[in-house]
Amino acid sequence: MRDRSLDIAVTGVSARLPGPADLDAWWAAVCRGEALTTRLDPAQLLAAGVAPSVSEAPDYVPVRGLIADIDRFDAERFGMSAREAQLTDPQHRLMLEATWSALEDAGRNPLEDQLRTAVFASSSPSRYAAQMLRRPDLDPDVVERIDIGTGRDFMATRIAYRLGLHGPAMAVSTACSSSLVAVHLAIQALTNGDCDQAVVVAASLGWPAAGHRYSSGGIMSKDGECRPFDVDATGVVGGSGVLAVVLRRFVDVGDEIALHGVLLGSAVNNDGAAKAGFSAPAARGQADAIRSALVSADVRATSLGYLETHGTGTRVGDSIEWSAATTVLKEAGVPDGQVAVGAVKANIGHLDAAAGLAGLVKAMLVLSHARIPPVANFRRLNPLLGTAASPLHVPLEAQPWSGPEPRRAGVSSFGIGGTNAHVVVEQPPSVRPPAPHSGDERLRVIVQSSGRQDALERDAERLARHLEDSDQGLADVAFTLRVGRAPQIERLALVARSAAHAAQQLRTGRGVARGQSRTGATRPLIFLFPGQGSQRPGMATPFRRSLPGFDGYLEQCLHYFDAALADRVRAAMTDHHFPDDQMRDTSLAQPCLFALEYAATRALEQFGLRPSALAGHSVGEVTAACIAGMLDLKQAASLIALRGRSMQDCPPGSMLAVRCSVAEAGELIEASGGRVELAAVNGPREHVLSGTDLAMDEVERHLGGLTGKRLRTSHAFHSRLMEPAVNDLLVHAGDDWGDEIEIPFLSCLDGVMIERGSRRRLDMFARSARGTVRFGDGLATIARTFPDAMAVEIGPGRALSGLAAAAGIDCLPLTGTAHEDDDAPARTVAALWAQGLPVDLAVLAPPGRRVHLPGSTFAGSPRHVAPEAELAVETAAPLSEQHLAEGRTAEPAGRTPAEEVRAAWAELLGTQSPRPTDDFTAEGGDSLTLIRLARRLEKVLPVTLELADLVDARTLGDQITLVERLLDRRGMGDDS
Repeated sequence: MRDRSLDIAVTGVSARLPGPADLDAWWAAVCRGEALTTRLDPAQLLAAGVAPSVSEAPDYVPVRGLIADIDRFDAERFGMSAREAQLTDPQHRLMLEATWSALEDAGRNPLEDQLRTAVFASSSPSRYAAQMLRRPDLDPDVVERIDIGTGRDFMATRIAYRLGLHGPAMAVSTACSSSLVAVHLAIQALTNGDCDQAVVVAASLGWPAAGHRYSSGGIMSKDGECRPFDVDATGVVGGSGVLAVVLRRFVDVGDEIALHGVLLGSAVNNDGAAKAGFSAPAARGQADAIRSALVSADVRATSLGYLETHGTGTRVGDSIEWSAATTVLKEAGVPDGQVAVGAVKANIGHLDAAAGLAGLVKAMLVLSHARIPPVANFRRLNPLLGTAASPLHVPLEAQPWSGPEPRRAGVSSFGIGGTNAHVVVEQPPSVRPPAPHSGDERLRVIVQSSGRQDALERDAERLARHLEDSDQGLADVAFTLRVGRAPQIERLALVARSAAHAAQQLRTGRGVARGQSRTGATRPLIFLFPGQGSQRPGMATPFRRSLPGFDGYLEQCLHYFDAALADRVRAAMTDHHFPDDQMRDTSLAQPCLFALEYAATRALEQFGLRPSALAGHSVGEVTAACIAGMLDLKQAASLIALRGRSMQDCPPGSMLAVRCSVAEAGELIEASGGRVELAAVNGPREHVLSGTDLAMDEVERHLGGLTGKRLRTSHAFHSRLMEPAVNDLLVHAGDDWGDEIEIPFLSCLDGVMIERGSRRRLDMFARSARGTVRFGDGLATIARTFPDAMAVEIGPGRALSGLAAAAGIDCLPLTGTAHEDDDAPARTVAALWAQGLPVDLAVLAPPGRRVHLPGSTFAGSPRHVAPEAELAVETAAPLSEQHLAEGRTAEPAGRTPAEEVRAAWAELLGTQSPRPTDDFTAEGGDSLTLIRLARRLEKVLPVTLELADLVDARTLGDQITLVERLLDRRGMGDDS
């Protein structure tokens, strides 16, 4: 077995190439031998900026390999303003997206990867900057920004900056061989320990992307077809594309992810002066590069079965490349015809700086699929290549791999100027097959996010299709989506037990939680604990099945009940056939509710869900006090068992929930002759009455048009009938005090918050058992204290969720009706993630293998600046001395200060109709842009702006207020 210590794994790939957008579909077209270039019509040429005097010339060839939407860019995803995106070369913009996609394909979070990641970037010459610089009135500051946005020196460092990557970041420019030279440098950086991971990214778009003029003896095709090694070859056609690969040391990857290929060795050299001219190729230099790469790979040339050539389709270039490769292979003893050649330029055109990377990606597809495509447009071998037998042959049709095993290939790329690069690549190793599907798979969470809702829907559709077609295990999919994607604003989440189930939910939307992660501080989380009446047989089943750890916490709680009670509680909570009438028994119902609420809360803590405040309704207040730290578990279990027994021993009674005002509730109490009492105020029109059965019968006869509902209780809680229980609880409490409060929780008696750090006497639970529950007042307190709160009802029902919603509080129940599926609690956890809560999903997506999944789709509108389009220039006439003397605060055009600030935002950030609440940083601004904002405003307004003040005034509205305040001070003669 060969030493793998210097091998390099290709873990991720992204490619946008001429032809089908989907790489699998593109590969199928290549295997069919299709030329994927486009012949442009006059309208397309005119739209591309080609003048009719050029396009109608006899020597003009209107053919190019094109990719769609090169003017579109998802600037928001990378924190770039619309203006910065306009001033950035489209090649550099799309390289950002390609890097993101390649990292996702490698199962790495593009924004939060812990690996030291290097960037090696290459791009082709472009006239994009020249088109913008044609304007003679550009402000020098704008010119500087164009230089940074389009300069090849900054393309790699921009990627590192925008994605937060800390390895080396460098531009590589050796003409046509640039991206394969970049692969060689990335291999060296990995081998030397300069990084743990490397991204090689390259783009070639041409601006504008159009055809070419044919020149006899030149390298460009006469008829628009590229025919490498063919007798009728006349040259190459231009092509557009952007590609990226992610590389890691082979020994570091192990079985973590299936590889696209393995790079065994590489070499780079230069022809020097040993050639006919600067732009001419040299057989010796090319041959030496191939030899050196084989030595670096430590493999014999006889192990190769494929060669992806530079293959420009020029008569001289083809013959030199054929001769060089033949010489090396022949001297190494490779049999005649063993090595099939490929030339991707025949399919897509010459991608210039990205050509080497395109050849590498194609070669890896050949090795992965064990299938060799034909060379597009090839008919008959050029006799200039030599008549002698050669180890090389040109396939005329797609054929299965018939060469040596393991499958190996060489990839060549030669640049004008003589820099030659060659890489030896091997098929990816076989991977461990996914675990067989079982009928009882563990529950997993599937999450996706995007910057825009429409893009998220496209992502969901692509993932659904992938899950339907793939045999990947759901566990690996869930893990990859958790750790290999950067969470964004628009989100969706679901839970499933199989890939098919997940795909079905994505298709139908049923069971899928959608939401938005809000910018700024995390939303406060409130836990609500319901009281008696929500219990039902088997109510713990959903929690046991979908909240890992729940059973353990439940047993912790039951440990502090006596054995007989613990057995009853366990049976009642886990058996759906447990007698329903026994669940009405207060001595059982209250311990059941407390045990469920406690265990569920502790299970939620495993997800990192820690509440800002707690609120319990009646018996739920005991749970809240325990979670808040006032009572330890032993104290709380003892109290709840006593509370249940004592209340069960009280006289029976009834409770009636009535939708009415407080005044109407008072009238009903008066009509009963005072025999019923106000047990709970749950909201402005949500009241509960409590009393004897006979008294409640009388109240129901006086309801009139009001709606009333008897609750599932056997006693009249929070009424005078509870006095015996109150006495027992007072004796139990004695003069003891609870521990210091760690989490604020509501007092049921008055609806106020018991603050962190305070202490309360334990007799409060006796008083709350008798007094009116002011839960509605408590919800109002929460709404005032935590105006952006998200509440979770932790219990077997949804009663408190409705009350919270009526109080203006977003609330999600952990479960619902008795007939709801068992995955509901986990689905709520997923929904909390979708709402932007900091949920640690590792519990439902534990570590596994990273797998290749469809990546994020990019949103974005056209960002390019056409030559005739108006480019906003940061030039504004300063106020004259007369204006200053007159105290005028607007420029000669008559704009108000607020309008000036808005205009500055539009110019610097490219935002259309900015709103007062828009955040400068969120719109893509940074400290340098903020300095430009100050400079721009100081030109047109008599103000001096400090950077620190602008940093503090983050929003448009705040910045307008700042400027107006400074102008007011100036008007009052205040120079402070």
